[in-house]
Amino acid sequence: MADESRPIPVKAPETPSGGSERPDRGDRRGPRPSGPGGPGGPRGEGGPGGRKYFRRKKVCKFCVEKIEAINYKDVRLLAQFVAESGKIVPRRLTGVCTPHQRRLSSAIKQARNIALLPFAGRAS
Repeated sequence: MADESRPIPVKAPETPSGGSERPDRGDRRGPRPSGPGGPGGPRGEGGPGGRKYFRRKKVCKFCVEKIEAINYKDVRLLAQFVAESGKIVPRRLTGVCTPHQRRLSSAIKQARNIALLPFAGRAS
């Protein structure tokens, strides 16, 4: 009975190279392609003969224009932050700060509920 409760040691299979350690993963991968966050990213230079890429920092429209309250009845303002499909545009695309994005989304939802804004875009 004492033999049954004791775990049986299992030997790890050895790799063909002789060692049981895993090879370093960094050696197998090639160089990464430079993407938006890599070398030559937002502040970097373009490719050979290309222009320098510069993205302007987005600023909150409501903070700049000192708009205190976002009114759900102001359809012209709210429509700028709703995509053609009817979705609320995310703040990383519009540049609106977090507190204003929260107020904006609740104002859009209020305007949708009283039929000032559509819930969905046009059917195609």
